Amino acid sequence: MRNFHRIIVPLCSLACRLILAIIFYYAGIEKIADPGEFAVAIYNYQLLPDLAVNVLAVILPWLEIIIATCFVAGFYVRGAALISSALFLTFATALTINLVRGLDISCGCFGAASGNINWFYLGRDLSLLFMSIFVMIYDRGWRAVFILRSTK
Repeated sequence: MRNFHRIIVPLCSLACRLILAIIFYYAGIEKIADPGEFAVAIYNYQLLPDLAVNVLAVILPWLEIIIATCFVAGFYVRGAALISSALFLTFATALTINLVRGLDISCGCFGAASGNINWFYLGRDLSLLFMSIFVMIYDRGWRAVFILRSTK
């Protein structure tokens, strides 16, 4: 029981990191495939000026791919987790504003595969925010895989 924290926390962090990587890869690829549709989704949130909408629609998917690559490769993980946390906090804020406004718009989270915003999506984003924070605090890299060997 003494080694429980030394074993479980790094493995949970690694699992969270890989889950986040899958989500970011999927979201980024879907948005890159149709940036016009993603730009419309951003525009519908009615939070940014028109010029910023197009810039964000082009840059954000590539940022998501870079974050996912950092999570998988294990380099700059804490920085990627910090940026990931900021993104999820921004997404959650935008969702909250528009849910309170009562707008019935597409989430835009996964390109064409996105549904309309709802409170479940806000809960999902907050869960992913907490996973990102957990990774930022507790990540030990791929060494977590080898921790079980060293504790035997």
